[in-house]
Amino acid sequence: MSMDTNTKIKKIVQKNYGTIALSKTSCCSAGCCNPGDVASKIGYSANEMNELDSANLGLGCGNPNAIASLKQGEIVLDLGSGAGIDCFLAAKKVGQHGKVIGVDMTPEMIALAKENAKRLRVNNVEFILGDIEHLPVDDNSVDVIISNCVINLAPDKERVFKEAYRVLKRGGRMAISDIVLEGTLPPHIKESIDAYVSCIAGAIQKSEYIALLHKAGFSNVEIVKEYGYGNIFASNECNNDGTSYDGQEQYKEIVKSISLVAWK
Repeated sequence: MSMDTNTKIKKIVQKNYGTIALSKTSCCSAGCCNPGDVASKIGYSANEMNELDSANLGLGCGNPNAIASLKQGEIVLDLGSGAGIDCFLAAKKVGQHGKVIGVDMTPEMIALAKENAKRLRVNNVEFILGDIEHLPVDDNSVDVIISNCVINLAPDKERVFKEAYRVLKRGGRMAISDIVLEGTLPPHIKESIDAYVSCIAGAIQKSEYIALLHKAGFSNVEIVKEYGYGNIFASNECNNDGTSYDGQEQYKEIVKSISLVAWK
């Protein structure tokens, strides 16, 4: 992708997620699905949802905290932290001697996450406006990186993984849930802006995704969970006006949700 294309995509994604943050609901809530239903299907418990309902916008595709094996005192970085749901879950696990940093490129999401932190009285979290392709975080400074259905939105995924490797301490790990492909998307989906901001058109092949992790320096890359994204989401996905995508059956079995752990 050219620099101009990358910038254009980021602006579109930023605008879309800014709108979601201001409305405090994802586009799928316009009559097509319920964020709580989505969260329960991708691995969040009823207790987690009851406690953090306001931070759940129905935007994830897994539960990275469930595979991160977080410990008391660890420093955690969330790539694309949104309204803060995964940060708040991580903050509870690392305790007051630990810390969670959420990075998101959308000002409205940062504002919403800070509002949620104040309301929930979570003191060991910090939300920073920034681009996950250029992390505003020091080298070798975090123990664990988590991310939930965000890296697929980044135009330069190789850069994201290199940045993640840079900021992790030696022996640190990354636990991420994301969308990948096993097959070719139909052109009308691949070229759709609505499909891009809904984490579909920006996804790359699973083999390429894993290869980029290894290229960045990660080892022991293990896919812990995988399922067909379409089996849970395809019938619920919407365009920004609340209408369903056309031809969704064509990509139902191509798009996969994976949760993986990788080590530095």
